[in-house]
Amino acid sequence: MGFYLNAMDSLNSYYEEYSSPYFVDKSLMLEDLSGRIRTNTKYVCITRPRRFGKSVTANMIASYYSRAGNAQSLFSNLKISEKKMHREYCGQYDVIFISMNEIPRRCENYSQYIERIESRLLKDLIKAYPDAEIGREDAIWDAFKVVYDTYNSRQFIFVLDEWDFIFHKDFVTDTDKASYIMFLSNLLKGKAYVALAYMTGILPISKYSSGSELNMFLEYTMATMELYSDCFGFTDEEVDILYDKYLRLQPNPKISREGLKIWYDGYQTPGKTRMYNPRSVVAALKNNQLAGYWTSSGPYDEIFYYINHNVAAVRDDLARMVAGTAVLANVQEYAASSMNLTTRDEIFSAMVVYGFLSFGNGRVSIPNKELIEVLRDTL
Repeated sequence: MGFYLNAMDSLNSYYEEYSSPYFVDKSLMLEDLSGRIRTNTKYVCITRPRRFGKSVTANMIASYYSRAGNAQSLFSNLKISEKKMHREYCGQYDVIFISMNEIPRRCENYSQYIERIESRLLKDLIKAYPDAEIGREDAIWDAFKVVYDTYNSRQFIFVLDEWDFIFHKDFVTDTDKASYIMFLSNLLKGKAYVALAYMTGILPISKYSSGSELNMFLEYTMATMELYSDCFGFTDEEVDILYDKYLRLQPNPKISREGLKIWYDGYQTPGKTRMYNPRSVVAALKNNQLAGYWTSSGPYDEIFYYINHNVAAVRDDLARMVAGTAVLANVQEYAASSMNLTTRDEIFSAMVVYGFLSFGNGRVSIPNKELIEVLRDTL
């Protein structure tokens, strides 16, 4: 077990989630991911707004496949254990799990950031695979290839959480961004040692990479792709179950079931399923109080700029939405690769991706009271 290789962090984090009284089993997602291993669909990037369970899911994936710990014991009580493929995949892989939002102490530039990742990976590989002739100055993708060649075609599952984090740091230049995209391409694209590559973040790859560097990834956004829609967020049925637990556990319940719906429901998936913000629901039940738990902190400065300056009359339309009126918009036309949003539809589409708005039946709306409170403060 190393720093990134078969580390126990993800298993411990997922076990803590599993031990929560308000845990929701999303493990059936692993059946689809397992079917992608060693196929031409093995590159998956799923993007969701903040506080929508991305890291919980990343920890689940890493802990399920990793040889570290006792994954069979943990997952034996979850839905995935009922599937035929379970024993074939559970605990059977070397997993590289990297939280890309971790930076070195006193990090001042991109070189320090990426060198930490590369050096830690090299140390893990040198320690775990002593028969592989890996040099400390080797490129990390060369080191993985040496392991693959030396250890009977040993393959890895890569799980990269918050893959786009670095783009939102002030010290990162446009040249750095291009270098980072190339780093991911050199590490993952077309490599025989990759059994599965799973990345998650807030924004899609196409927003940052207009070339072919990462075109092997299949992208699943909240706005356009139905697959995996029920894996992030809580359905009505799941919230019903959690609310029943809340009534049993809380001696003095102050939250109504309708209150949860008003405050946290309303995110609509492309498959027309309405979803609740998972973090907010759990926080409300634990605190026995309805409140705004979804934070607007993050890479949203450009969105607030468009609102505050009423670009393309966006501010006026948001005021209508705060009052309860849905507004016509063409979210499908959003040019995700654009760093500068110039039209009303592009701005609203970005707000759907960020989680500020919900889209359905050709209209955008503010999904719930929690988000109404967040956006009202900007108007």
